[in-house]
Amino acid sequence: MLETLVVVFLPALVVVAAVSDLLTMTIPNRLVLGLAAGFALAAPLAGLTVDDILWHLAACGIVLAAGFAMFAPGWIGGGDAKLAAALALWLGMEPLLTWFTLFALFGGALTFAILYYRKATPPVAVMRLGWAARLHDPSVGVPYGIALAAGTLLLWPQTNWFASLT
Repeated sequence: MLETLVVVFLPALVVVAAVSDLLTMTIPNRLVLGLAAGFALAAPLAGLTVDDILWHLAACGIVLAAGFAMFAPGWIGGGDAKLAAALALWLGMEPLLTWFTLFALFGGALTFAILYYRKATPPVAVMRLGWAARLHDPSVGVPYGIALAAGTLLLWPQTNWFASLT
C-alpha cells in the first residue's frame, strides 16, 4: 500500500494538478484534500513518528502562510498556495529549500515561455482551444501549478519516502 501511495498516488495527483491548472487555471480543492488524506494514510505506513509528522505539519503551515501572503496581493492563485502547502506536507522540512529552488526555476522558465507565447500569433486552430486562448490572454496569470508539479516530480525520487520503501 505504501508503495502505491509513494510511487503512483502522489505523482498522479501532482500531474492532475498541473494539467488542471493548465487547462482551467484552477486546482480543485478535492485534489488538495486528497493529497492531505494520502499523507495521513502514508505517514503511519512509512513509520513516521509523531515528531516526524509534526515537522511535516510545520512545513505545511509555513508554506501555507507564505502562499497566502503571496496570494493576498495577487502574485499567485489560491489553488497554487494550497497545492504548495499540501506538497510541503508530504515533503517535510528537509528538502524545502531545494524544492523552492526547483519550482522557482521551473516557474521562471514557464513564465518566460508564456510571455513568448503571448507575443506570438498562434495559428487559428490553436486559438480555438479554450485553454490555449486563455493562456494567450495577457490579463490571465501563469498556471504555476505546472512549476510546482515539475519541481516536486524532479525532487520526489530523492525524498525519504523512497528510502522508506526499501
